[in-house]
Amino acid sequence: MRQYDKKEVGDAMAEVIAPGEYREHFHREYRFAPYYSAGREWLDYEPAYRYGYERFLNCCGRRFEEVEADLARDWSGHRASSRLHWSEAREAVRDGWHHIERSLPHALDRPPRRAPRSAP
Repeated sequence: MRQYDKKEVGDAMAEVIAPGEYREHFHREYRFAPYYSAGREWLDYEPAYRYGYERFLNCCGRRFEEVEADLARDWSGHRASSRLHWSEAREAVRDGWHHIERSLPHALDRPPRRAPRSAP
């Protein structure tokens, strides 16, 4: 797969998903996510979604699975006031990452990632 630089990924992201839209999407949806834990709040999940957005750009659009170990290692420095440990934040970061991938398939010359199926 072709490697992209940060500017290429940033330009593609800016065309299809603005940070404010991304944040609002997850603010509306986080409580319905299968990884949501009762008793957790937006202040716990927001840093995980933000981390996914920022790191997607910094990782030049590489697949989540390719950079997951680095994301896990660096989570504690980005979690702000979130009470989520990496084992809890992982799926929110991944969900955010995949949300961006689904928005960018043509911009990054890759097949689209399908949205997860809802449970019946």
